[in-house]
Amino acid sequence: MVDKTRATLAGPAPTGPGRPHNVPVGIRTGLQRHWTLLVLPALTAAVLALTIALDLATPASGPGVELAPGYGWSYGVLGLLLAGLATVVLLHDVRQRFGWALAWLGVFWVLDALAQSYVRYGVRPDDALPAMNGALWFLDRFGAFLPVTVAALLMIFPTGRFLEGRWGRACQAALALMCLTVLAILVSPSGTRGPHVEDLPPGVDLDWASLPVPADIADRAVPVGVAFTIGGLFVAMASVVVRYRRSEGLERDRMRWLLWSVIAMAIIVGLGFLSEVRAVQDTVVFLVAALPAVAMTIAIVRPSVVPIEDLVGRTVVYGALSLVLVVVDLAVLALLTSALGDTLDQRQVVLTVLLLTAALYGPLRQRLSRGVRRLMLGNRANRYDAVAGLASTLETADEGAGQLAVVARAVASAFGVGFVSVEVERSGGERLVATYGDRPDQTRTLPITYRDQEVGRLVLPAKGLRSRLSRRDEQLLGDLVRQAATAARTSRLADELQESREQLVVAREEERRRIRRDLHDGLGPALSGMVFRLESARLLVDRDPEAAKGHLAATSENVQEVVADVRRLVHDLRPPALDDLGLVGALRQQAERLSGPDLAVGVEADDLGALPAAVEVAAYRIAAEALTNVVRHARADRCVVRLAHDGRELVVEVSDDGDGIVAEAQAGVGLRSLRERAAELGGRSEVTCPVDGGTRVRAWLPTRRPAPVPAEETS
Repeated sequence: MVDKTRATLAGPAPTGPGRPHNVPVGIRTGLQRHWTLLVLPALTAAVLALTIALDLATPASGPGVELAPGYGWSYGVLGLLLAGLATVVLLHDVRQRFGWALAWLGVFWVLDALAQSYVRYGVRPDDALPAMNGALWFLDRFGAFLPVTVAALLMIFPTGRFLEGRWGRACQAALALMCLTVLAILVSPSGTRGPHVEDLPPGVDLDWASLPVPADIADRAVPVGVAFTIGGLFVAMASVVVRYRRSEGLERDRMRWLLWSVIAMAIIVGLGFLSEVRAVQDTVVFLVAALPAVAMTIAIVRPSVVPIEDLVGRTVVYGALSLVLVVVDLAVLALLTSALGDTLDQRQVVLTVLLLTAALYGPLRQRLSRGVRRLMLGNRANRYDAVAGLASTLETADEGAGQLAVVARAVASAFGVGFVSVEVERSGGERLVATYGDRPDQTRTLPITYRDQEVGRLVLPAKGLRSRLSRRDEQLLGDLVRQAATAARTSRLADELQESREQLVVAREEERRRIRRDLHDGLGPALSGMVFRLESARLLVDRDPEAAKGHLAATSENVQEVVADVRRLVHDLRPPALDDLGLVGALRQQAERLSGPDLAVGVEADDLGALPAAVEVAAYRIAAEALTNVVRHARADRCVVRLAHDGRELVVEVSDDGDGIVAEAQAGVGLRSLRERAAELGGRSEVTCPVDGGTRVRAWLPTRRPAPVPAEETS
């Protein structure tokens, strides 16, 4: 999805003295209006530099090192990272409140790092630097606000508001308990939880600015506060999942990134519990604080930078792989230790871990990757299996609804979605629908096309991780939709074939009825009358020759009328001129009949060879209808009929230099009959108006079906 909230201006912005060139308009405006947004990153970088200097000047041991174990620069780097991410967000949109929140959070972290380094450097065996108690208080107590800020950002991103309903109230309650825990830490004495450093220099007080609360009460309250903090973080992470499920559109695209960060955080925290090494724990803290900020920045600035579904899948795969490998390594080492005692040295332990990792990594990664991808995205990774399975199933499925049901099941299985609907328009205007699963509240519709003609629709869920399609997924869906289009086209052709059969039977019976009516009502009575007159003439020929001659004359007139009726019947069945003169001769005869002082009609044709009788009749009727339209409507001076035959199809073209056809004109009976006559033979027709004027009618009538290509020619 494209971030549609980013404003862009068309064309280059005006430049002037002191104005930077080649800088996006949005960034340039942000720098002009809020130049102070660069102050916080600069301040963070300066504080980080001071922190590094203090770390480099700190002695290897001393009471300050014991009070603040670990260097402060690692936390300062996190603060600088947050400030950099905040700068990226604010340059994208200076009004973005989350950018300012990240900026102040970066300042918070870098000040915590400075306090860490200042305590390590400033507490000496005999003295301490000024304001040391304030630095200790900020380091040991005020830093407890950092988990609260992370949880609050997770709870309100990206709208800046809590969720509605029960989850919103749960988030507010969890955040309130976390804040109460921090307030308790701020004012309660350190007790047994504080650092145990003997011989602190004069003036250093670990309980500076704390209230006189009994130490045992404070110690018993610590586990409760830790539980509140951990529980609040879990509630914040769960709220991300709930908000993602409720979101849609751009908000959903942004929440996908935060969901990824939550999954990564859960994996990292789980791995961190398996290690007691301080460096590992510091890395866990760094990643837990940095991942949501990175995810929010990408979600705000460019949520479509990479396919988030693949990133989530890889994160789950490698997280689960790391967790399994660590558990297996620990279990094997525990068994070896119990069996061999303490005889394993560090080198043997490392070698054992490496061998286990090398043996298990490949098979585990493949199995986990397939399982996670199938769980998250269905079977879309196995494109060949999906397409081949659908093709083989379609061969055995019943035509029509059966084939569409197979397509719906195949798409649902390939993409792991719970609902798929395939809709196909039938020839009679009705719609054939095959549905798999229960229809969700929100759906999206994709067209099914066959040779650039829409023949149906594919309906999929609009929400859910599996409903989001990458470029590769769209290619697979296209392959499956082509199968659906073929099935839909087959169903439509089957309907059209049955309808054509019914029309042929009806047309045949109607034609028989018409011929019978004409013979019975016209030719039959006329012949009976002639027999009666001839019989009367035979009886009168001896007695009254003149009366007999009158009867014979009337009979002759009746015979001529009967001959005219017979010719009319024959002409309706097939124009006699086609048998007498051939197609070209019949059209030239028609052209001579229509030509006059105001219109010249010509016929141009090569040797057409032998044509099927149906093609000759259709070509004659199409050309005759087009010529009639020219005479009636075109007001043309010249009209040409051209015929060409390439052995496969006959091309009939009638062009004139008249007025042409108005764009908004509705097709009449004549133009519709042209299309119908061409379509009856499997051909096509078109009516165009060239730029130089006039009208051109073309019809392509197949005279022979293309022969199948031999197998050796396809290789």
